Amino acid sequence: MIITGTDTDIGKSVVASMLTLALGAKYFKPIQCGTDPETDVDAVRRMTKLGPDRILPSPVVLKAPLSPHRAAELEGVDIDLGQLTPPNESPLIIEGAGGLMVPVNRQTLFIDVFKSWNQPIILVTRTGLGTLNHTLLSLEALRARDMDVLGVLFVGDENADNMRTIGEISGQKVLGRLPLLAKLDVKNLKQAFDRNFNAQDFEIIK
Repeated sequence: MIITGTDTDIGKSVVASMLTLALGAKYFKPIQCGTDPETDVDAVRRMTKLGPDRILPSPVVLKAPLSPHRAAELEGVDIDLGQLTPPNESPLIIEGAGGLMVPVNRQTLFIDVFKSWNQPIILVTRTGLGTLNHTLLSLEALRARDMDVLGVLFVGDENADNMRTIGEISGQKVLGRLPLLAKLDVKNLKQAFDRNFNAQDFEIIK
């Protein structure tokens, strides 16, 4: 299952941590951009307290917190798309970098890579102002490529109308809303899943 977002810093790593714990999955991030103060893999490991048997290493790690294509160019690295292929593990949570249209290199976007993997996608988006345009555009791009969208997962304060509007207009399933948590740890992430989501909605990866 691929966790992607409408933007950077949207909450993908927190959602990925929550689902990794809740579904007994393994976590994989194929490209990491930005290593200071920690990588997303480090953050997921910190939030979940899981070891290397569940939190898998990233095949491509780049120092600059930029789009992969630019971060790689600054380091003189050519990203081999073959390196990014997800391991044959199930269930597996795969976290992208940024949004769907982020370039992996000068020829390939993340959405192209996701399409080649043929895995169900969860689109993570915010609840607040701007989410209607960003979310509907992202879903339109996925629809245009005939990609399998499991649903939309919201992060942030309650905004029932935005969630309803996106669900009605897009026709996609609203998986639920992850509220902003004061503490990101195993207990709170598990409780957040149990209180705000239906495990049956994620049975596709079991």
